[in-house]
Amino acid sequence: MSRREIDLIHRNPWEALRQFTAARIALGRTGDSLPTAELLKFGLAHAQARDAVHQPFMSEELAGPLAALGLHTLTVNSAAPDRSTYLRRPDLGRKLSAQSHAQLSAWPDKQADLLLVIGDGLSSKAVHRQAVPLIAELLPYLRTLGLSLAPVVLAHQSRVALGDDAGECLQAKAVAILIGERPGLSSPDSLGIYMTWGPNTTRLESERNCISNIRPEGLDYPQAAFKLAWLLEQSFQRRLSGVQLKDESDNPALHGCISPAYGIKSDNSVYN
Repeated sequence: MSRREIDLIHRNPWEALRQFTAARIALGRTGDSLPTAELLKFGLAHAQARDAVHQPFMSEELAGPLAALGLHTLTVNSAAPDRSTYLRRPDLGRKLSAQSHAQLSAWPDKQADLLLVIGDGLSSKAVHRQAVPLIAELLPYLRTLGLSLAPVVLAHQSRVALGDDAGECLQAKAVAILIGERPGLSSPDSLGIYMTWGPNTTRLESERNCISNIRPEGLDYPQAAFKLAWLLEQSFQRRLSGVQLKDESDNPALHGCISPAYGIKSDNSVYN
């Protein structure tokens, strides 16, 4: 970069803080506009976010690693027959297709304590990258809690509420759906978890607990796994979920039979 080009760019005094975050901060300016390099990066990030929405869900690539963890899987589809319909008709992504509904309803081993659903949501990239490492961190907590597991359901063209439909079919006491979140410009691979006690198709959004932004650059796997395990422990004790169940997993005084593998400081902030 020439001296002339450097002079054209007005840099922000807090530019050094960019090393601590993937957020688009301290971009500088050239006149009234962004510098060309930052504008090109913005275009690339936007394209990556769009690609994440349309990337196909390769559920078979998750089945093998999950089997290595000792987990059986079932593959299902929502009532949305393709991606275009899924994006235009959110209601169809919230329920199982007739064939998948019959498949789960006919499954012989019902009434497990917990059903885990992995759904593509709006970013299959997120579940491809984050789902298996997160579940690997979660399993020791589930064993400590003594919770039985239904087969892991791998759901194509899924919205959050599909987990409740699947949970009702398998008569699970609770369901947690791991689903790709809407891609952001700096986070095309962010995973979310929605946990519901007593899943059925009449459940409201307010009856679910959400854990968001799960990825190495956001909420890491050990912290996310413990948060979910803590919520599950409380949910089974109190037989509820949603707005009535506040996430206080960072308070050691409220820990039950499980404690975080990564530890918690006395001031209630998490450390690794």
